[in-house]
Amino acid sequence: MANNIPNYEIPNEMRDVAEKSVEQARKAFGGFIGAAQKAVETLEGSAQTVQSSTQDMSRRTISYAEQNVSAAFDLAQKLVRSRDLQEVMQHQTEFARNQLAAMQTQMKEVGSGMQDKLREFGQQAQSGMRDLAQQTQERMHETSEAMKQATGAASEAMKSAASAAGDAVRTGPGQAANAAQSATDKSHTGR
Repeated sequence: MANNIPNYEIPNEMRDVAEKSVEQARKAFGGFIGAAQKAVETLEGSAQTVQSSTQDMSRRTISYAEQNVSAAFDLAQKLVRSRDLQEVMQHQTEFARNQLAAMQTQMKEVGSGMQDKLREFGQQAQSGMRDLAQQTQERMHETSEAMKQATGAASEAMKSAASAAGDAVRTGPGQAANAAQSATDKSHTGR
């Protein structure tokens, strides 16, 4: 009995509509992937900012250490040249006062630099995530709409093919071909 049913093709117009809808869905998904890749790049850029900041902080710390060691050598030289205990105490007191002030300044600079870099990193990450969320939402909506269109077109094509097959069984192949063409015409005119 299966051999008695004529094999009717889905009309080209219906296949074209369904193919275009699938292609739209594919493009929308490609846009979604592109947005995700851009977000990853943004986060990588933020990580590079943190790495650069860490390197800057390391250089600064080494510079501070050099300054502090140089001051200690200067003190040692002054102590060696001192003539009496009073002069030794004077140089030691001056060194301690200067080093305390230098360390306070250094710590403020380090703390301020770290806060600035962390704030910058946070802003970059937040901006990147906000952009990703917005682009993801847009791409998901586009994909959803394209999938709805593809599903609708495929459904219409299946209904048309089923109707043509049913007509062929009831009326014969010649009239079924006319019915299939009529169904295709109706789907294009929206009637």
